[in-house]
Amino acid sequence: MDFYLLLQFFLGLVAIINPIGLLPVFVSLTSHQTEQERLATAKVANFSVVIILLVTLVAGQLILNLFSISIPAFRIAGGVLITFIAMSMLQGKLGEVKHNKEEGREAAAMDAVAVVPLALPLMAGPGAISSVIVFASQHRDPQSMLGMAACIVVFGLLSWIVFRTAPVIFKVLGQTGINVITRIMGLLMMSIGIEVIAAGMKTLFPALAS
Repeated sequence: MDFYLLLQFFLGLVAIINPIGLLPVFVSLTSHQTEQERLATAKVANFSVVIILLVTLVAGQLILNLFSISIPAFRIAGGVLITFIAMSMLQGKLGEVKHNKEEGREAAAMDAVAVVPLALPLMAGPGAISSVIVFASQHRDPQSMLGMAACIVVFGLLSWIVFRTAPVIFKVLGQTGINVITRIMGLLMMSIGIEVIAAGMKTLFPALAS
């Protein structure tokens, strides 16, 4: 088992989903809930993210085959999308590609926000799904697949812990601190996106690799 691969996969999830950067959104969406309801929302949201990403890990390649999409083309598209989200994060914003203003107004009126929009599309959004499919397509051996599945579960647990401590973290870091972390995660995401685009370009156009 390639532990460097698993570390890269795990850090990629942390950078792309950025649970700390989503704390202001979580606090806002659950502002009308009691403490117990907020804890339940955090649990359901992170459980949903784990399920979504595990299904993507197993069936992502089948979905690509269904639509006759090549891995190199998907790598480039996924890399561009990840980079686009990263550019928005570098400005200290979540980005319209993850959550637009109309969805925000609708979400404010919802009683249950754990699955939509918190888990999908804010957390398990296009960037995270693209990243999982790309990694899974490159490493299909059972050990790597089990390792990546374990990384997804561990990420879900850590993200749940972060959400549980949302009020404390928000008070300590403040909006400025959250914005700084979001920008750092955005820089990491952009690096990952460029790497994914480069890998796709080299495979799609072999002459570039020479």
